[in-house]
Amino acid sequence: MRTVSIIIPTLNEENALPRTLRLLQRLCPEPLEIIIVDGGSTDRTIQLAEATSPCFRSMRIVHAKLPGRASQMNAGAAKATGDILCFLHADTALPDDALQVIRQTLADTDTVAGGFISIMRGAHTTRWLTSFHNYLKTYYAPLLFRPRLFFRGARLLFGDQVIFCRRDQFMTVGGYTASMPIMEEADLLLKLVPYGRVRQVNRLVESSDRRVARWGFWKANGIYLAIGFLWGLGYSPNKLKRWFADIR
Repeated sequence: MRTVSIIIPTLNEENALPRTLRLLQRLCPEPLEIIIVDGGSTDRTIQLAEATSPCFRSMRIVHAKLPGRASQMNAGAAKATGDILCFLHADTALPDDALQVIRQTLADTDTVAGGFISIMRGAHTTRWLTSFHNYLKTYYAPLLFRPRLFFRGARLLFGDQVIFCRRDQFMTVGGYTASMPIMEEADLLLKLVPYGRVRQVNRLVESSDRRVARWGFWKANGIYLAIGFLWGLGYSPNKLKRWFADIR
């Protein structure tokens, strides 16, 4: 049976990480390992992760040598020993059977990677419209900007959809492009498409609405839309990152 390594990039995630780790304890089947790759947190992220470590069969904390989430995820993948890599954001909650869903999805040899449907939620609010638009964007963005690849199975997935793929194929394409500060997931998936289709599976994960809460509905969705379109037109990810400030 294929084993799964969960890789969590962190940077000052003391508010979100404890809940995510608590929910990971409910996974059935369990992951082979959980690898937390920290990007230089100055809060209690590391201490909280270490306190939770005994609750898991195997948890490692890795300190990334290079800045940026893409570099962090590559560092985690380099340490992973599982057959499947699952990249999980620190503010995203998985259903308890997520690993079974992942295994079943990748049991199809024509599928190279996948992700879930992300529902964006806060403490008292569910961002239904934003979540629905993100669901649609998975399909319409590659159809508009990469139509040839769309019909070969390309889909646009983002980190809050919990991207997963086979470790050997991830390594074959060189992993995430470390120099990309944003849209690194889309870049990875386009590199993987020659090996099979990308699937958005019909299961839900919950991710934090912290950007929408901070920016407001219209600003947040305007930025999401603009970044997607400009990336599709070939705009530099380094310039796009200026619009997409980290929110903790």
